[in-house]
Amino acid sequence: MGLINYVTRVQFGYGALTEVTSELALAGIQRPFVVTDKGVRQLGFVEQLHRLVGEGLSGIYDETPGNPTEAAVRAAVAQFTTNKSDGLIAIGGGSAIDLAKAVAVAAAHTGPLSTFAAIEGGIDKITRATFPMIAIPTTSGTGSEVGRGAIIILDDGRKVALLSPFLIPKAAICDPELSLSLPAKLTAATGMDAISHCIETYLAPSFNPPADGIALEGLKRAWSNIARATLEPGNRAARLNMSIAATMGAMAFQKGLGCVHSLSHALGGLNPRLHHGTLNAIFMPTVLRFNRTAETAVAEGKYSRLAAAMGLSSEDEVVTALEHLTTSIGLPSKLSELGVERSDFDYIVQGALRDHSHKTNPREASADQYRDMLEQSY
Repeated sequence: MGLINYVTRVQFGYGALTEVTSELALAGIQRPFVVTDKGVRQLGFVEQLHRLVGEGLSGIYDETPGNPTEAAVRAAVAQFTTNKSDGLIAIGGGSAIDLAKAVAVAAAHTGPLSTFAAIEGGIDKITRATFPMIAIPTTSGTGSEVGRGAIIILDDGRKVALLSPFLIPKAAICDPELSLSLPAKLTAATGMDAISHCIETYLAPSFNPPADGIALEGLKRAWSNIARATLEPGNRAARLNMSIAATMGAMAFQKGLGCVHSLSHALGGLNPRLHHGTLNAIFMPTVLRFNRTAETAVAEGKYSRLAAAMGLSSEDEVVTALEHLTTSIGLPSKLSELGVERSDFDYIVQGALRDHSHKTNPREASADQYRDMLEQSY
């Protein structure tokens, strides 16, 4: 096991789950409230936590939806408050971790959740009163365990980001053992989410060489291991590499993301049943074609460096290699395969233009260009 302290403390490696009691103590959490989902609970991971933490667990919320919602936040906050909890343990995929972050904010502040959305000017309204949390990912995708944000679907249907340094978990416990039972389709979808984070954050134009280095190394590890982790679920080396790649992608994306995420956030808000990682996989090729002429990408030779991290001989192969990877690991490659209708395009375009990731794309996309991206992805 190794201890990484970059954005926050990261206990990483097989067996890292046993560090939960010491990390709770360091975070000052005495009555942790667990946020998870029923699938994770059925795998026995919550029971493992209970054995490690003992009777200190103040309660469990296991109703996390596939995409966390404001309604789920309210329900979890009610339990958290009733149980007099003083912090959280999020165990699960990005949805459980994001939901726990929203609970940490909502339980400590007054006002509707929209008050704290970045798009509503809510960043400065999230204060140090936010309850502390420990994050334990069971998938290798979002990297939310080290992220400063949470994506939540509001009651009005908007998929928004809560962003604040106070949302960064006090510690992330990344134990690849917990990902060994992840089904192939989820391994593929969450893995493509990690790859999208590494690629988009590297292409984002802001100056942050440490984030660029982490993103390229994360991409190299994810690209080399996603197929093995998907097709050989018990491959411990592949699972370990996917786990650290997901964490690295989120360490890096403090720098910013881009049009892949602005589109997938908008469409995911419209249809919460669609998996975020799958949407990212579908949108990546067309967005990468769009971004290839971006001034910063050309001047800094970024596509050549992407190709090198992906083990390709030429930057001309990047997009086609992504398209091939998506289909080879069993994911759909077109929106039409997911039941998306062209009549949804106007809503998606408007949502993408409002999304926080829109502003950090290396090329500014217009409404017409977003519509063209949707058509190409259809």
